[in-house]
Amino acid sequence: SAVMAVPNPDNPLYISSGTWSLIGIESQQENTTKLAQESKFSNEGGYNKSVRFLKNIMGLWITQECKRHWEKQGETVTFGGLTEEAAQAAPFACIIDVDDARFFEPYNMPKKIQEYCAETGQYVPQTKGEIIRCVNESLALKYRQAIEGLEEIVGYTIPALHVVGGGCQNKLLNQFTANAINRPVYAGPVEATAIGNIATQLISLGAVKSLAEAREVVRNSFDIDEYLPKDGDAWEAAYAKLLKLQGK
Repeated sequence: SAVMAVPNPDNPLYISSGTWSLIGIESQQENTTKLAQESKFSNEGGYNKSVRFLKNIMGLWITQECKRHWEKQGETVTFGGLTEEAAQAAPFACIIDVDDARFFEPYNMPKKIQEYCAETGQYVPQTKGEIIRCVNESLALKYRQAIEGLEEIVGYTIPALHVVGGGCQNKLLNQFTANAINRPVYAGPVEATAIGNIATQLISLGAVKSLAEAREVVRNSFDIDEYLPKDGDAWEAAYAKLLKLQGK
């Protein structure tokens, strides 16, 4: 349903962004190549027998767990406030591989981030803003890695990315993602799953003729924010640092 709410039928690359990030494309056939399997992409059912060729990677879970930890310490924190603090922190002070196994575990996520940075010889973030900026920059870099892996599998370059779901409200992450992947990012709608579900029913009832028409309705009904890439050289250096951390 969330993928059906991606508003641009000419650009099938999407991230359904929430606690986890589902990143992929729509296709008319399965991809069961060895490279797809090794890269951990899956073929899932889509609308009208289409295939959602996607990979499930880390999303806002790390940020959610940081917020939960700080709240347990008696602090009052909001996602908006954390994002504002992150925007003021120094860029690229440290980077984490968000798919490191430790980050899938709950409890005291800030400490896990600090331990990872210490173990890899990097600056150890101290403030909430430094920690959350590290997470957002690292997520954006991981999105780039996943997209490049996807493009290697399908054999073509995809010009832009659509982010839908609750995570698309994170404007800082959206901009970081555009910077990291060096292509435009379009964010919205937020309630993509519900909207796509409604679209399915409207098509079934004949009120909307096709998925393309349904997406046109979505595009005309909700604000879609555009983020254009910038600071390319700095993000290239950061991506090289991520690959080095991964031993590549």
